[in-house]
Amino acid sequence: MTLRRKVVAELTGTAFLVMAVVGSGIAAARLSPDDVGLQLLENSLITGAALIALILTFQPVSAAFNPVVSAVEAALGLIRWSEAAVLAAAQVAGGIAGAVVANLMFDLDAVSWSGHERTGSNLWLGEVVATFGLVVVIFGAVRSGRTATIAYAVGGYITAAYWFTSSTSFANPAVTIARMFSDTFAGIAPSSVAMFVLMQLVGGALALGLVRYLFPLTAQESR
Repeated sequence: MTLRRKVVAELTGTAFLVMAVVGSGIAAARLSPDDVGLQLLENSLITGAALIALILTFQPVSAAFNPVVSAVEAALGLIRWSEAAVLAAAQVAGGIAGAVVANLMFDLDAVSWSGHERTGSNLWLGEVVATFGLVVVIFGAVRSGRTATIAYAVGGYITAAYWFTSSTSFANPAVTIARMFSDTFAGIAPSSVAMFVLMQLVGGALALGLVRYLFPLTAQESR
């Protein structure tokens, strides 16, 4: 029953996260059609705000919304690997559902494959950096016993990372996969997805090493 509740929380939370990313991207493109910088600002602020609200809401049950985060939780012994796999599947399914709903809310086809190619070593490096930072921010708080700060730390980090990373900080395989279902501002071409996901996994693995080095003991273990 606990796992079922976690699955529902991850599916729902990731769906709303992708609705926020894709929906605000569509709205931004329509409201500010001639200013890409303003579009990105609108997209980033809404995504960051949504993350804060969603994490605060679902954190008592499960609020990773990200297969990399779930994998790091498993690597640190917080959940089982089998549980991480189930949650990752829920996150991907929720993300796709969120993209479809966002399309429909703005009177677009339910699915429109994105034609937005995002490729190149600079963007791949951006995804490594974005995911690395996200994982360090989350698990720095977890390992030091400051879980109440995670929602604000993640929302603030992602808002900033939209701007300081070349890839605009996808930093999430489930969200990346979902965004290929919408040929809009936030979309990514299917051909670009695999390398983005691979770089996210690399960033997560590197961050895991730093988290273990900087925070070898949890707050409870250090007492």
